Formats: sequence, C-alpha cells, structure tokens
Amino acid sequence: MTKTHQLSLFESESEETAKRTSTFVDNMSLPVHRWFRYSAGFSADWARSYIKNCAKEFDEIRVVDPFAGSGTSLLVANECGIPSYGVESHPFVARVARTKLLCTTSPHEYRTFAKAVLQRAKNYETDISPAYPDLIQKCFQGDKLAELDRLRRSFEESSDGSSKSELTWLTLVGILRSVSHVGTAQWQYVLPNKTKKNVLIPFDAFERMIEIFHRDMKKSQDYSSRAILVEGDARTCDGIPENFANLIITSPPYPNNYDYADATRLEMCFMKEIGGWSDLQETVRKHLVRSCSQQTTSSNVDLESTLEHGALNPIRDDIRRVCEQLGEIRQTKGGKKNYHLMVASYFLDLSLVWTALRRICDSPSNVCFVIGDSAPYGIYVPVIDWLGRLAVAAGFTEWSFRKIRDRNIKWKNRKHRVPLCEGHLLVKG
Repeated sequence: MTKTHQLSLFESESEETAKRTSTFVDNMSLPVHRWFRYSAGFSADWARSYIKNCAKEFDEIRVVDPFAGSGTSLLVANECGIPSYGVESHPFVARVARTKLLCTTSPHEYRTFAKAVLQRAKNYETDISPAYPDLIQKCFQGDKLAELDRLRRSFEESSDGSSKSELTWLTLVGILRSVSHVGTAQWQYVLPNKTKKNVLIPFDAFERMIEIFHRDMKKSQDYSSRAILVEGDARTCDGIPENFANLIITSPPYPNNYDYADATRLEMCFMKEIGGWSDLQETVRKHLVRSCSQQTTSSNVDLESTLEHGALNPIRDDIRRVCEQLGEIRQTKGGKKNYHLMVASYFLDLSLVWTALRRICDSPSNVCFVIGDSAPYGIYVPVIDWLGRLAVAAGFTEWSFRKIRDRNIKWKNRKHRVPLCEGHLLVKG
C-alpha cells in the first residue's frame, strides 16, 4: 500500500478526539471493537487519527502495540492495511484479541456454527453441576445461570479450535455481564449488592450477539489480516523482529494499583478457567507488568536490590526517595499496602520495556504511550518524567508530553487531593 493510499484511510486528529483517547466507551459503537468491552482499552477513533498524523513522516507505517489488550490498535491497523504486531501477557485478554482478529472469517460459517451451539443448548436438560464458584452464584440468578451453563456445555462439546469456534467462544463470553442482575462494571470489582433493572435472557442475548458478530464480520471481509498477536511479555517483546516498528502506539498499565487480573475474574470463573480469586496469581498476575500491590510482596520483591538495578540508574535518587516515603506512610495505614514495592517494581519493568522497544524499533521511529501519573497514599509519583528519562536512557533520542485531561479533581470520595493528569508521552527514536 502506498503512502498516499494509507493517508486516505484516516481522518485528521481533532482536539476533541485527542481528549477522548483513554476511553473505550466510544468503541462500543464500532464494529468488532464492541465485541468485548475491556476497561483498559483506548479509543479506536483516536488511534486511527493519530496513525494518520504519523503517516506523514514515513513511506509505510509499521505498528507495534506492546500492551495490546483486547486488540484495538491491531484492529485499526488491519482496517487500514498496515502491518502490525501486538504483545499481550494476560492469557484471557490475549485470547479475546486473537479472536477479534478473526473477524475476516466467513460470516455464514460462523453463524451456522454458533446457531448450532444455541440449538443444542436449548435441547439440553438443566444440570448445574459441578457447582460454580461463589462469584458466579452471586452474579446470576438460578434460571439464567442454568441457561448460561447449557450454552457453555454446548460450546465445549462443539469446540474444535477453529476460527468459527473461537468466535463462538467470544460470543458467549461477551454476553455474561449483560445477563447478570447485579453490578458488573468493567472495572475490577463486581458489585453483588447493586442490582440492575433490565437484564437480558441468556438465550436471547446469545442469539442477538450472533447477529451483531455476523453483521460486523460482513463489514470486515475487505480488511487485510496483517496483524500478528503474540501472547508474551512486553519486557522482552520476544517474537517481534528487530527494527520492525516505526510507530509504537500503546497504553501501558498505570502504577495506580488497578488489578488487571481481577478485571476478567467473572468471565474466567464462569468458563471454569479458575476457581476463584486465589487462582489469579498463578494464572494471570505472574505474567503481568507489576502495577498492582497484589503482585509485590516482601517475599517476592527485595526493595534494595530492585532500586539498585542498573536499569534504574537514570531515576535512582528520585525513586528511592519516593519509595522510602511510601514505606514510611504505609505503617500508618490500616491496609499497609506495598506501594513502595509496587512503584520500584513497576519502573524496573517499564525500563525493560523501553530496552525491548528500542530493539524492535527502526530509526527513525515514533512512540506514543497513553499514560497518567499517580499518587498512592497521596505521595506523588512523576510517572511521565521518569518514563521519559528511562526511554532516553534506553537509546531513544527525546521525549515530550501532551496533556489531554486532568484527573482526581472532581471525585467527592477521593482518598487524596493530589491533582493528576493523563496524556500522550511522545518519544522519538
């Protein structure tokens, strides 16, 4: 594809589009993107317009997203005929992304397969055994859980690893929160005491979702499938060729104690991939960049050796001071969360990410991190400044920051009053 043709596929990035960078909400009106709402995703419209602006600098864009999530940037690249790689370490989310990328599968073959799964489920007798984990029992009323269980058993009987089979898996996964009568927000916590008025019947929701998939797939048949999703580690970017990328577009985890493993506990428990919260450490958390205090304990993180790691040389004095403050203040808090260990581990991990990105980036190249700063226990962590300095230390040439919005300025129940922001960390290589 020529540069001129690539450019014609994009619209210019407006100020309003940029402001909505970090929200996944807009994606819920877009074909394929809407199949699974991932709370950590970002705007596909923004990604599209941002790539367009960068395309002015290169004959051909080659994209890498080292924190691919549910595949937003890879889908946008596919829509525009651009080659891309994505890396995602969360096993469940990686499967979601891989499945979305199967949108060019025959819509007819998919619908035939999924409808057969639905019909078989309707013919099953109700038999909810063995029992589901407590979380599932709280989130689904008996009759609805019975229908969901019949759908799950029918799918598992038909599952063969084919494209149409994986798309049917995502069809089932994608309806779970809409058929729950309790609060199932896309953030990490399910709220069993918060009830919803309008709850769909599982069989109806499944059939409706089949039609949504089918329509979206018909619109996707002309897209080229040039995206490759690697289930791996952004700290190494193994599986991506050296010097491949001239554009990195991603949103890494923020060091704000959001538990990405817990964000999909509902779906993983229902599909019986885990038995409950305690299983998340082994199945998910151990694979992820350490941005949550659940991942960092005194038994698996030695603060001193972490701070002395050579990769942290550019920010050592500053990060040591912040970690010491966090270590002191935690003693006055009831929860005594290990934010001091989390912050040290997070920036060590991100320094390794920058080193890996330098290896896979061509010269010249552009990098855009959608990122925000942080203030655990009210201690400000200058995330943007530290990441910029680590990027230059890894071999990139310069960095700048474009703020898109303020954070922590309107919540009545916020735990601290430190003003925060979010925006684009822009790095040249």
